[in-house]
Amino acid sequence: MTMLRLTPKRLEVQNAEFEMAAARRQFAERNWVRLPGFIERSLLETLHRKLARAPFYDRSHGAIGTELYLASGALSAALELMANDSVLLATVEALTGCGPLGCFVGRVYRMVPGAGHYDSWHSDVGENRKIAMSVNLSTSEYSGGATEFRRVGEELPFDSVPNTGLGDAILFRIDHGLRHRVTSVEGREPKTAWAGWFRSSPRFEDLIRERRSSGPGAQTLKPGES
Repeated sequence: MTMLRLTPKRLEVQNAEFEMAAARRQFAERNWVRLPGFIERSLLETLHRKLARAPFYDRSHGAIGTELYLASGALSAALELMANDSVLLATVEALTGCGPLGCFVGRVYRMVPGAGHYDSWHSDVGENRKIAMSVNLSTSEYSGGATEFRRVGEELPFDSVPNTGLGDAILFRIDHGLRHRVTSVEGREPKTAWAGWFRSSPRFEDLIRERRSSGPGAQTLKPGES
């Protein structure tokens, strides 16, 4: 059963205490959890139509990796507004136990097979990041592109998590003792994902004020972030 679903009009929270309890246990034990069907189908179809016309640009994250990314604009702003729904923030807090959460900041990226796109092990620690979220916005199932997790001091991942269900999301913990990466995308189909972080601060309204005071050139992400 889907616990959380973003629709064109609102966030729907299913009253499923059993599923929430199971999700809490998995997150506590494995440091990640999947949210199947997080993007409702009609909203996902709308996003697909807009993404098909949207410009993507090459982006390097230094030694971490390379990708295509969606430039800031109306579509990225709409996604950010949906992710900063107060009910969603409170529900992610309850599910992960990593609150309080003040805002979500992210971007849409694409990894294309054979284009040299890659992602290496990193932590994303910094800027008050507590929980990462990655939502599958691909139009069809892709190969590879799994999110892997390992602990500091260990070479092998303890989990490799494919997220190929259309509109599915995964949440995972940001911690000094954890590392994650996205494996290379293979075959013919690209991977498109909406990814970012739930941060303890600033609050979303304060983040918006900071951007306005910084002027029209302010960006959601700084170069080198992943």
